[in-house]
Amino acid sequence: MLELSKLAVVDFWAPWCGPCNQMAPVIEAFAEEQPDVAVFKVDVDQNPTLSKTYKMQSIPTIILFENGKEKERLIGSVGKQALLDLVKIK
Repeated sequence: MLELSKLAVVDFWAPWCGPCNQMAPVIEAFAEEQPDVAVFKVDVDQNPTLSKTYKMQSIPTIILFENGKEKERLIGSVGKQALLDLVKIK
């Protein structure tokens, strides 16, 4: 079970999205290298309620959560360094 105090990175994506597919290996590498950060992928087509809740206007969108609350967002395709910088924002 995810601890609420733990950092979580959520990748909102879709299989038909070119930039999302480009980001997939970056997200996977980040998840492997950051064991203290919970990483989740949310397919916006299969999870329309979550997409609406978090007001997805474009994908990929990466959201950093801390203590269960949204802290920061990255929109668009980004590199691993941007993800590393994101978790340092906390």
